[in-house]
Amino acid sequence: MQQQELEQRLAFILSQAKQKGASSAEASLRLSHGQSINVRNGNVDTIEHQQSKGFAITVYKGQRTGSASSTDLSDSAIVETVSAACDIASYTQADECAGLADARLMATNIPDLDLYHAWELSTEQAIALALTTEQAALAVDSRIKQVDNSSVDKGQITRIYGNSHGFMGSWTSSSYSISCRVIAQEAEGQMQRDSWYTAGRDPQLLASADSVGRTAAERALKRLNPRQVKTQQAPVLFSATAAVSLLGHFIGAIGGTSLYRKSSFLLDAVGKQIFPTIMHIRENPHLLKGLSSAPFDGEGVATQARDLVTAGVLQGYVLDSYTARKLGLQTTGNAGGIYNLQVDSTAGDLDSLLQQLGTGLYITDLMGMGVNLLTGHYSRGAGGFWVENGKIQFPVQEITIAGNLVEMFQSIQAIGNDVEKRGSVATGSWLLPTMMIAGH
Repeated sequence: MQQQELEQRLAFILSQAKQKGASSAEASLRLSHGQSINVRNGNVDTIEHQQSKGFAITVYKGQRTGSASSTDLSDSAIVETVSAACDIASYTQADECAGLADARLMATNIPDLDLYHAWELSTEQAIALALTTEQAALAVDSRIKQVDNSSVDKGQITRIYGNSHGFMGSWTSSSYSISCRVIAQEAEGQMQRDSWYTAGRDPQLLASADSVGRTAAERALKRLNPRQVKTQQAPVLFSATAAVSLLGHFIGAIGGTSLYRKSSFLLDAVGKQIFPTIMHIRENPHLLKGLSSAPFDGEGVATQARDLVTAGVLQGYVLDSYTARKLGLQTTGNAGGIYNLQVDSTAGDLDSLLQQLGTGLYITDLMGMGVNLLTGHYSRGAGGFWVENGKIQFPVQEITIAGNLVEMFQSIQAIGNDVEKRGSVATGSWLLPTMMIAGH
């Protein structure tokens, strides 16, 4: 379907909602297609082509809500789906916080965020890239016994949103990735697995297939012959990839749902010092080519850059219109999530952070979900490397780290410039002065 035809479909969906008695309505339409190539042991393992389309409609009868969705965009399916949503709204309980976002907050200017880049990559070329990745990994060391998976993925999504305020907006984005997962094995049989990938909107900015394979292999080799450490309190350095999960807990704690349910350790924290003064965290929805960039949120509200944390002080929450009304506040344009989180670096590269760590634990992997956002209690399985005098000594596994997010956030000593940029969160490694490490 062409863009114009998709917009006509969405307009028809909204008109049906009005015709069937909805006082207001909002609908989103999504069209996607992509390809995934996986190779293993020098052979093509799978070739998958994905194509999907569908829409979702939410109708409001006063303050009663009904929602329905369908993968069929025909007239008859639209009529049936909208009718179902209206029927549901007839039976639901009224909620004074339900309804569209305020009309005055709708995006009036939809900037081009450079989110779509074509990649004329044939199936044969994608297979060749995946094989190159695999071969590069195997060539690193004889202890790389197997490439568990080497893949090349490409996709394109068109999103259209409209509501009965008269707002309708859309954008198309592309996403590409090359990944590799390998198994390293010592002569006595002990094995370790690790992986690496590159991802982005623009295929020209992806790391090379060779480098992805080599990095995956090198990471797996470093894991060989792991040890445990004794139970103790020690400094910890969260790698950039591990630090991303800490930011996830922070966003969860300042998210509207946690706040209005009073299940957050950061309740009523706006204006309070929750990080040290070195911390500066911002949201940048209009980052060009950003993996979470968006000109408007899931309710048509214009997105805008803002500081979430300045000099360690929390500046605002993460709200959609419903949770904002629950809290007596205004939406922050975050229906659908956070849009490109960036943490300012305060220190140098990984080597300098390891020097500052001295003797302690460098965490590269986290497992389990032992995090309580109500109390801030934090306990997770971890893996990484033991460091002495600023130098990595050996890999460690089967340990648990524990603390409290309130204290962990307040005690951060440094943020490295080794920034993880492959997702919606950009941050370097985080250095903390102490945590409990449970080993043997």
